[in-house]
Amino acid sequence: MQVKDRMTPNPVTLTEDASFQDALHLMKEKKIRRLPVVAKDGHLVGIVVQKDLFSASPSSATSLSIFEVHYLLSKLKMKNVMTKRVVTVGDDCPLEEAARIMVDYKIGCLPILKEDKLVGIITETDIFKTFVEILGGREKGLRLTLDVTEKKGMLAAIAKEIAKQNGNILSVATFSGKNANDRIITIKVVDAPKESLLKSLETACVKVLNAVDMTEGGYAPRIIARKTRL
Repeated sequence: MQVKDRMTPNPVTLTEDASFQDALHLMKEKKIRRLPVVAKDGHLVGIVVQKDLFSASPSSATSLSIFEVHYLLSKLKMKNVMTKRVVTVGDDCPLEEAARIMVDYKIGCLPILKEDKLVGIITETDIFKTFVEILGGREKGLRLTLDVTEKKGMLAAIAKEIAKQNGNILSVATFSGKNANDRIITIKVVDAPKESLLKSLETACVKVLNAVDMTEGGYAPRIIARKTRL
């Protein structure tokens, strides 16, 4: 899967001469936190994120009047607050590489270029949605976490045991284990009896770390909302 499969195409943009109010209005209207900045010829020259606008705003402790604050902000242009060094990738970039680049550079989005033209943007939210999809986060089934020694044929052996129990695999993901030769595999399965499948996997020398029946729905979050005292 490539970024073009998960990016937002034709993203909302601003010119470098756009005002502070223009950026703030667009972010509120479109419910977005990032705006690529383009030159008059359409080439990408920078990016503005919501925190840039907050940083440029006077603090609540300012001695300026509300009229003076609005006047100063009206004179503030995107070229004065935007980040000019923008990390980008092409639309053919593999999705996992885009995620790695965002982690390595500690950024929350990547503008997508094709032949030097801005064609899309991918954000950390898009990556999270894909992560949920990869792990079958919205699928009901038996979620297995397995500790497997890394050697050829292990994944095939696990799939064979699941097939013996008439199970169907909905998702598979692998992660690094504590040891260099270990892999943690997460699999979501349907139609296989839980206890019989666990015994079958143990017979195949697969260590089951966790087995959670998710047939009743997803994990329920705990919401804490403190009441404000008057």
